[in-house]
Amino acid sequence: MKKNISIIGVPMDLGQMRRGVDMGPSAIRYAGVAERLERLGHSINDLGNIEIAQPERVHTSDSTLRNLKAVAEGNLKLADKVDEVIASKDFPLVFGGDHSIAIGTLAGVSKHYENLGVIWYDAHGDLNTSDTSPSGNIHGMPLAVSLGIGDESLTSIGGYSPKVKPENIVIIGARSLDEGERELIKERGIKVFTMHEVDRMGMTKVMEEAVNYLKDRTDGVHLSLDLDGLDPSDAPGVGTPVLGGISYRESHLAMEMLAESNLITSAEFVEVNPILDDKNRTASVAVALMGSLFGEKLL
Repeated sequence: MKKNISIIGVPMDLGQMRRGVDMGPSAIRYAGVAERLERLGHSINDLGNIEIAQPERVHTSDSTLRNLKAVAEGNLKLADKVDEVIASKDFPLVFGGDHSIAIGTLAGVSKHYENLGVIWYDAHGDLNTSDTSPSGNIHGMPLAVSLGIGDESLTSIGGYSPKVKPENIVIIGARSLDEGERELIKERGIKVFTMHEVDRMGMTKVMEEAVNYLKDRTDGVHLSLDLDGLDPSDAPGVGTPVLGGISYRESHLAMEMLAESNLITSAEFVEVNPILDDKNRTASVAVALMGSLFGEKLL
């Protein structure tokens, strides 16, 4: 099914400490994403980048959360833009930037759905708060924020909270969870397929269960794919690599199965850091996975 896809770049590197991830949207574009999706018959409208404050001009507030004010402002702009894209009946495809941008993406998406589902494809749970985070980096908090847990300047973006219900979330590929995140997962009953399940069940079974779990309880599903969900051998250009991740081929299978399910109504690909990469390899992986998500097949 051909789509009208609006691309939004978010050069955000304020949600964490490693510079370079702000160049992720440019790296993904350079890897040929528009051309690849157009070859599949989709119509592409590249809306350019959301303007993000430069780190040198950012003053951290009294909060323990790093660059809180600037991260909140950037996500507010993103939420408004995503809202506009969905209102125009286009499919929003967001490029990061660090994973804190999911706060704005979900704020813009969720207002259009009664029961938005979320597939969080990531090595991490991103369920930390100011109380549980060991670093104060907001890129480790966007899923908690979207559940309505966290600083009000973040949870209130879009004018409502929460953006998603815990029973409508599926995390895939987790292998690095802080203690507070583990407690929150158990407390809220969030469905998680760790790497143990991926290894033991196989990606086919994991994706079948994820799709079946979400299809009858949601009226739209957002895919938030962090490139560190893949093993660093396949996606080296990420800020927080964790060994023992999902393989390149398993990830293609996951995207192909999501394409067949026709469940995904919005998507973002985040944490591509060209400075840490090898010849733009990670951005190229992201583009290849987008090809599979939007219907690319060998035959």
